Amino acid sequence: MSAYRILLADDEEALRFLLTETLADEGYDITEATDGREAVERLRSESFDLVILDYMMPEQTGVEVCEWLRSQDGANREAPVILLTAKALDKDRERAKEAGVTQYIVKPFSPLQLIDTVQELIQQRST
Repeated sequence: MSAYRILLADDEEALRFLLTETLADEGYDITEATDGREAVERLRSESFDLVILDYMMPEQTGVEVCEWLRSQDGANREAPVILLTAKALDKDRERAKEAGVTQYIVKPFSPLQLIDTVQELIQQRST
């Protein structure tokens, strides 16, 4: 069985490295993007089981990327999207929900919390 593919888009290199290592240790196949535009390019050309987006990224925010994704007919349209954010305000959550974000994780969070969420969403999708 091939590994589940995850797109991880975050402009913070240290966090991206930590999350990539953590998820790869769990057997996931990680593709990294450094900003919103790169995330969109990856989503256009490759297929993923799950997408992790940082809210605040250069070029396009995670919410804008998610809105774009949900409006497309591509293979990733239905993929669960986890939004990582330091913004914990209700209006931000509301905006994320409207954009089609599946799960909202507020920074700082533990990598284990992220792994639990990833596993839960991938299992829901594959049932």
